[in-house]
Amino acid sequence: MPLTAALSESTIVITGASGGIGAATARALAARGASVVLAARGAEALGRVAADCRAAGGRALVVPTDVTDPAAVTDLATRAAAATGRIDGWVNNATEAVYGLLTDVPPEEFRRVVEVNLLGTAYGMRAALPHLRAAGGGVLVNNASVLAEITMPYMSSYNAAKHGVRGLSDTVRQELRHEPWARRISVCTVLPATIDTPFFANAANHSGRRPAPPPPVYPPEVVARAIIRMLERPRRETYAGAAAALLGYQWRLLPGLTERILGAYGARTVLSDRPAPDTTGNLTGSLATGRVRGEWHGMGRMLARTGAATGLAVGAAAILTARRRRAS
Repeated sequence: MPLTAALSESTIVITGASGGIGAATARALAARGASVVLAARGAEALGRVAADCRAAGGRALVVPTDVTDPAAVTDLATRAAAATGRIDGWVNNATEAVYGLLTDVPPEEFRRVVEVNLLGTAYGMRAALPHLRAAGGGVLVNNASVLAEITMPYMSSYNAAKHGVRGLSDTVRQELRHEPWARRISVCTVLPATIDTPFFANAANHSGRRPAPPPPVYPPEVVARAIIRMLERPRRETYAGAAAALLGYQWRLLPGLTERILGAYGARTVLSDRPAPDTTGNLTGSLATGRVRGEWHGMGRMLARTGAATGLAVGAAAILTARRRRAS
C-alpha cells in the first residue's frame, strides 16, 4: 500500500542522510513538500542538508543517530513522531564499507560494517513499524544495493551485510502479510548500481590501493527518484540504474559464469592502481560533509560506462554460446 497521505503531507525518516543518496533523497522529498527527519552521526553535515531541504520548500528535523545503537534508533522514531505528529515512511540508508581481502580486514571493522548495514536496518524497521501502525499504514524502504544480489571482490563484509538486508526485507514482508494491522504497510527494497557519492572516499581500506567505483557510475538522484517512486507506488523490489538490472539478470541466468566474470571485472575496477595507506575511514567517526556527489562524474560518463557493462553481458552470452556449441 502507498503512503496514507500525499507526499506533501507526509513525514519521512531517512537514515544515512548526511551525504550521498540519503541527502539526495531528503532534498528531493523536501522539494515535493514533505517533512523529512534526518539521521546520521554527523550533526554538522545533517545541519547543511536540513538547510538545503528548507530552502527547497520542505520541513526538516535533525536527529543525530548511530544506527548501531537500537535505543538511539528507537529514540529517533519517538522524536520524529513527537515533532511531526506521525511517521508515514522510513528509509533505511545508512551504510559503511571496508575494502581488502577477508584475511586483511580487522575483525572489529568487519563487524562494524555488518552492524551498520544489516543491524542498523533491522533496528530501523523495528523502530518504524509501531509508528507506521499508529499512522494507519506507510512504507519502509531498505537500500540494499545491487550487491545484495551479486558480489564484487574485496568487499566481503559489505556484500554479506547487503545480502542480509535483502533477506531481512523479504522475511519481514512475509511476516506482515499475516498481521491484520500491517496490511497497509509496505516493505520495499531498492538495489542501486554504482552511484557517484563520497562512499568510496570515506570507506575503510586495507587493500593498499585506492577504492574506485566499478563503472557504469550513476548520479545519486537516480536512486532518490527510485525511492520516491516506491513511497508513492510501493513495489517489492526495484533496481536503480539499468546496469543493476542487467547484472541481476545475468546472475540469475548464469550464476557461476557471472560470478567468475564479475570477479575478474571487479579485480580490475574495484581498486585503482593508485597506492593508498591503511585507514579506518568513517568506521570510527563521521566524515560526512553534506555532499551528495563524489568525484566520479557519474552523469557525464554514464552512457559510455553503461555501454561497457552491456559489453560485459554480451561477452558472457558469447562464452555461454561457445560452450554449448562445443558440448554439442
